[in-house]
Amino acid sequence: MRLNAVIAGVGMTRFMKYPDKGLKQLGAEAVQAALHDAGLTAADLDAAYVGNCAAGIVTGQESIRGQVILDTIGIGKIPIFNLENACASGSSALFQAAVMVSAGLYDVVLALGVEKLTHADKARSFAAFSGAVDIEQVNEMLAAASQAGGSGQDRSMFTDYYAGAARAYMAQYGATKEQFAQVVVKNSFHGSLNPRAQFRDAMTVEQVLNDRLIVEPLTRSMCSPIGDGAAAAVVVSERKARQLGIGKPVRISTIVMHSGWKHAADEPGSSAVCAAEAFAEAGIGPQDLDLIELHDASAFSELLTYEHLGLCAPGEGGQLVESGATRLGGRIPVNTSGGLLRKGHPVGATGIAQIVELTEQLQGRCGARQVEGAKLALAQNGGGIKGGEAAAMLVTILAT
Repeated sequence: MRLNAVIAGVGMTRFMKYPDKGLKQLGAEAVQAALHDAGLTAADLDAAYVGNCAAGIVTGQESIRGQVILDTIGIGKIPIFNLENACASGSSALFQAAVMVSAGLYDVVLALGVEKLTHADKARSFAAFSGAVDIEQVNEMLAAASQAGGSGQDRSMFTDYYAGAARAYMAQYGATKEQFAQVVVKNSFHGSLNPRAQFRDAMTVEQVLNDRLIVEPLTRSMCSPIGDGAAAAVVVSERKARQLGIGKPVRISTIVMHSGWKHAADEPGSSAVCAAEAFAEAGIGPQDLDLIELHDASAFSELLTYEHLGLCAPGEGGQLVESGATRLGGRIPVNTSGGLLRKGHPVGATGIAQIVELTEQLQGRCGARQVEGAKLALAQNGGGIKGGEAAAMLVTILAT
């Protein structure tokens, strides 16, 4: 969908475990930062879209999550919409905000993604992920992934799914655990430069491979961590952007969203289809991009997504990361924030956190991890599993 929307301001918390902070505090911090960045106040907002996935399970807060969170900082009366779409909840909120602004219904809209996953009972935290599948098919899915005991208790059941897919990929293309480890090494380097990343230590291939095995072939550092956090973006019309005098506006060129559907195994899935449509709508190709934030829920996921986005041919993701092309200074830096693997993955906040990183990159505000001359960026964010692929997938292209 081609859009006429501009990101006026962004803000986010550091992603980490906050045992003493709740949804209200986390959400308020991100929103206030975004409003300040935009040079606006709460009174300027026409509407708000709030993405959250797991509050009902983890905290017990259901139904009116956005209203409860935003009331903390005096945001009320305006329309507030709650969106739950698995790991794509935040990017779904941004999608709605951008569409409404582009349609001319609103001039200033808030998109917030917020999540609180830390809980004394880890099983409850992992249970937040377990419902993001067709629950009547969950046993079949886990069997296909050949999962070992403990799924949903000491790890997310999605880890078993990614591990099974990784093993199949290794058998088909000859990919190696060392190549998966290279993804973590790259993202850990990027994360070490990001003060808002959950993990800031740079890792070696040996450290990644010797980390605790979760499910073969994935070690702990090859899997995105549970955490808490919030990210927000203020989306405005182009007319409002001119009125505000935004010096270097970041335009939402297009957002494409698809839900998982039944298709042949050799046909493109949701990620590839969204990317192809986004490129066509923006009139560009993958070779035109300056950087990418993608949904690296596992190290394997990043390699596979390289191929879905057209950065390399099928089976060549491992060689691409080994070449250094996706590292800072390379041809197409990927996950300069550290990605989900190092920045963290507070589910409902992840999609907008990607937009925060890309917006700041396009405005030259990322310091040591800045991609020089960045003008065109892509975010890919998926959520849930349906029929062997993401149940909700979004690809967003941003441009200066």
